[in-house]
Amino acid sequence: MLNLIMNILWVIFGGFSMAVGWWFAALLMAISIVGIPWARASLVMGLFVLWPFGMKIVPRHQVTNKHDIGTGAWGVAGNIIWFILAGWWLALGHVFTAICWFITIIGIPFGLQHLKFAMLALAPIGKTVVDKKTGEPLWWKF
Repeated sequence: MLNLIMNILWVIFGGFSMAVGWWFAALLMAISIVGIPWARASLVMGLFVLWPFGMKIVPRHQVTNKHDIGTGAWGVAGNIIWFILAGWWLALGHVFTAICWFITIIGIPFGLQHLKFAMLALAPIGKTVVDKKTGEPLWWKF
C-alpha cells in the first residue's frame, strides 16, 4: 500500500514529466531506425520512471540466465552511443529534479530516487526492471 501511495505522489509531483523525457528519447531513437534497440530500452526505463516504487533495476542476464547482445561488449558500445545521444541530458534532468526535491526535507526520498535514475540514464542498455518482491520483469506485467 505504501508503494502505491508513493507512486501516486511520484507521478503527480514530477515523475510523469521525467517519464515523458524518456519516452521522447525513445521516439527520437525510433525515428532514426538504427536507434530502435535504444528506443526499446528507453521505453522500458520510461515505464520504470513513471512508477518506480516497488521495482528495481538488475542486469538483464540475471533475469534471462543468458547473455545477449545488450549484456556484452556490444552493450557497452550501445551505452556509449546512448550516453552521447540521450543519456547525458536525461541524467541532467534527473539531477536537477533531485536538487529541487532535496531543498524540501519531505522530498528527500524522491530526490534519492531521481539520483538513481540519473545513474541509470547514463547506461541503461543491458538492464531490466523487476518487481522487488517477486523478481518478475516489469515488461511481463504489461
